[in-house]
Parts: sequence; C-alpha cells; structure tokens
Amino acid sequence: MIAELDWLKKWSLYAPKTTAVVDGDTGREFTYRELYDISQKGADLLSSKFQVTRGDRVAIISTNELEYIFLLFALKRLGAILVPINFRLTQREVEHIVGDCGPKVIIYQDAYADIINQLPSAIKPKPYSMDQWTSDLGTLNAKTHYAEGVKEREFVSDPADPAMIIYTSGTTGSPKGAILSHEMLFWNSINTSLRLNISQSDTTVIFLPFFHTGGLNVLTTPFFHRGAKLIFIKKFDGDQILKLSESHKATLLFGVPTTMDMMSRSDIFKNVDLSTLRYAIVGGEPMPVDLIHKWHDKGIPIRQGYGLTEFGPNVFSLNQEDAIRKIGSIGFANFYSEAKIVDDDGKELGAEQIGELVLKGHMCMTGYWKNEKATKETIKDGWLHTGDLVKKDSEGYFYVVGRKKDMYKSGGENVYPTELEQVMRHLPGVREVAVVGVPDPKWGEVGKAFIVKESASTDLTIEKINDYCAKNLAKFKIPKYFVFVHDLPKGDSGKILKRKLLELYPS
Repeated sequence: MIAELDWLKKWSLYAPKTTAVVDGDTGREFTYRELYDISQKGADLLSSKFQVTRGDRVAIISTNELEYIFLLFALKRLGAILVPINFRLTQREVEHIVGDCGPKVIIYQDAYADIINQLPSAIKPKPYSMDQWTSDLGTLNAKTHYAEGVKEREFVSDPADPAMIIYTSGTTGSPKGAILSHEMLFWNSINTSLRLNISQSDTTVIFLPFFHTGGLNVLTTPFFHRGAKLIFIKKFDGDQILKLSESHKATLLFGVPTTMDMMSRSDIFKNVDLSTLRYAIVGGEPMPVDLIHKWHDKGIPIRQGYGLTEFGPNVFSLNQEDAIRKIGSIGFANFYSEAKIVDDDGKELGAEQIGELVLKGHMCMTGYWKNEKATKETIKDGWLHTGDLVKKDSEGYFYVVGRKKDMYKSGGENVYPTELEQVMRHLPGVREVAVVGVPDPKWGEVGKAFIVKESASTDLTIEKINDYCAKNLAKFKIPKYFVFVHDLPKGDSGKILKRKLLELYPS
C-alpha cells in the first residue's frame, strides 16, 4: 500500500504543472512537481542535519505557512511524525506536549522563540527556526525548482505508521495526543472525496490553523490526495476569504457556524461573486436556521457535517438538498465507517432515543500517545466512543443533542443544552447563545444561559426570552439564569468554550 500513500509523487508525475498550494497572504505558490521536489530536499535536510528517521517526532509551532506544508510531506517520506503545536498555548501547556511526545526537533517562528528557549533542558528538543528552515530549503523564490540535483528518497512509511500526533484541546484535563496513522489519513481522504465529490479541478481556501484537525484534515490532506488546489491564509479574515474565493474561483468552502456568520456579516458579502462554490461544508456544531437561509439566499447550499480529531474528521455529512428540510441534522455516516447509538450499557438504541455515538472504521485513530488508560476508555471492542449524545429520526438522519459531559439533570430530568440553544437562537434579537448546567440546592442543577444580542440597540429583555422559552420548552428545561454578554469565548476551531464562560461569569 506504500504506493497508494505517496500521493505527492503520483501528482508530480500526473500533473507536474498544476498549482498545488498558494499562500493567500504573500502570493507564493507551488506546483505539484515543485512541492514534491521541495519535500525531497526537506527530507534530506532533516535526515542529514538532525538524523531524523522513521518514528521520530518533529514538532512545529507556527502560523499557517508554506513551510508547514513542506514539513508535512518531508516527514511523510522519512516515516517521521508531525506534531503540530497550538501557538496560542501557555508555556506550561507547550511543556506538557513536548514532554509527552518527546520530539527530536522543534521548528518555530521567531514570535515563539521565548517559549522554546524556556523549555526545560530535560525535555528540550533540538531547536530549528522557521527562518533557517526556509533558508536551508531555498524556497524564498517561489519558482525555485529542484528537479536537478535532488536525490529521490524512498518513501518508507507503512500504513500503520503514525503520520501525525494532534493534541486535543484539553477541555477535560491535560491535552491528549491522538495518533493519526497514514492509513487513517488515506481512508479519511477517500471518504471525504467520495462524499464531497472532490476532484483535481477543485479549489478551496483554508483558514483554520494547521495545528487543528479542521485545518489539516477536513480539506487540506484530502485536497492534496486528489491533486486539487489549496489556498491558505494565516488567520481568519472574512473579507479576505470571500475575495480569495472569488478571485481563485473556489468550488468548496469549509467553516464553522461562527466563521460562516462572520463572513455573512461582511460588507462585501452581498456583492462578492461566489457563483463557483458548489456548497459550503459546516462542522463543529449545528448551523443556525437563519444563517443557513443567509447562505442559501446567496445561492450557496450548506452541507452540515460532523467529525472529530480521533475519527475522521469527516464522519457524517448531510446532503445539501436536505439542509432546510432536515435543519440541525448531520445526515448519515460517510462511506467506509459504521455508526450506532448506544446506552450506558452498550445496548444499541432505536429511533428518537438519545444515547452516545460510537464509531468504527479505518478512520479511527490508533490511540492516544503514551496514554493506554485513555485509549482503553475511548476505544472499546473496536468502537470509538465519541462522548457525543445523538439521536436519529424515523428516516435514519442523525442529530447531535450535546456532549455527555454537557448534559445536566434538573429535578431528575435530563437536559441537553444544545436543544435549548437551538430554540433560543430562533428568537429575534439573539445572535449567539450558550447554556451550561450550574448547581442548584432545590433541583440539583439548573440552566444558565449566556446570550449575545444581535445589536446593542435591540429591545431584547430577559422577560421576552423567558416568555419565548415557556412557549417552546418544557418547564424543567427553561434556564433559571440569563446573562447578557458581549461575546462568547471560542477555541481555535470556533467552538464555544463553556468552561471558560463559567470562569468569566462565576456568579
């Protein structure tokens, strides 16, 4: 299967002059042949300079850069493992990841040099600045070509070998490193390509960070697998994404509800030409109804999806034709994966019954790096337990109800915050809402809703929200507390950080 894993070599032969990747901030671009040649030189550099070999970890802490992509493919050739590190983490958090995975080398931008310099000597890998990596590669000139004089290295990675370790956000403790094998990336790409009809003629703009599976594996690795064109930018900028999508005639767009909302509020959204977009893919959390309509009115269908670092991340997809009819649904499981809903005893549940989503297939991670306990708790009898509560309707469409850890009991009744959030989002004047369970002496737990108004001038009041909830929710589901906030804290993937909300507003 090695030949099937060496995607870059194949495309360097099939489509050597086709543009593979474009830096949307600088305009630098590389063809598949150039990208292949640079990956060869990168592999040689890492091997000769640092003796990087099969199984070694190489970490990188950087914004989205071309050199990030060069490193990805250089390591694939060597059989070494990419460890992307979130540049927004604290010193303590970076030390945890470095100490956990033990990289031989860490590539870093100058902006994060202090973090690298302060790493304890006992765990400190060999530092390699991004500027030096760029200089050694010789890629400052975008059109530099290495076809001559570059030794072609054998591709040594096997399907079961780890390709990357992506650390989860650590919302329930220290970050855990999900091991993603070459086989997993291969099948995720096949799965994604089949479901989204990705071909060599496709183009997309990537703006989620590469240290997140949403940045690396929702479209990036599948696009390279299919020989398609990828444009990336360093940070989210709604206007820039819309302009790049127009000028490059993008055919697909991936975002989360937060980023899709911000783009729809752009001053240029109404007039920008996005007619080449087949659809937009949305993950992270359910897309609000009004937001779906905004994009549909623009002529862009929405495909709600679902995935996670540990499996996929392209696991479910809703056909764009069902975006309105099945609002809130994630659709069906994609190709080459199994999904079922189970109770706490592992018994499979039927229609309209809420339980945990479990998954099985080639897209499953190998496990958590150096964490056998967490691996056994997550993967049982070949099934990955997602921690997400879902249900399916009579037609078999799946719906995410919430996280097991987000659910709370009020007076003995299960309450799922996602349901409440979806209801309140329909109320005019509500822009965003997040509900969490908080202790209560009488009911055990009650809901606390944090609400962002559509505008400061809106006449939305707590009384209006209460009245609306009373008409649309059972009494035990109605939050006891309502708090107006300016914004909701979000992680790098755009998901709302509910634990952070409780820290910011403890009373």
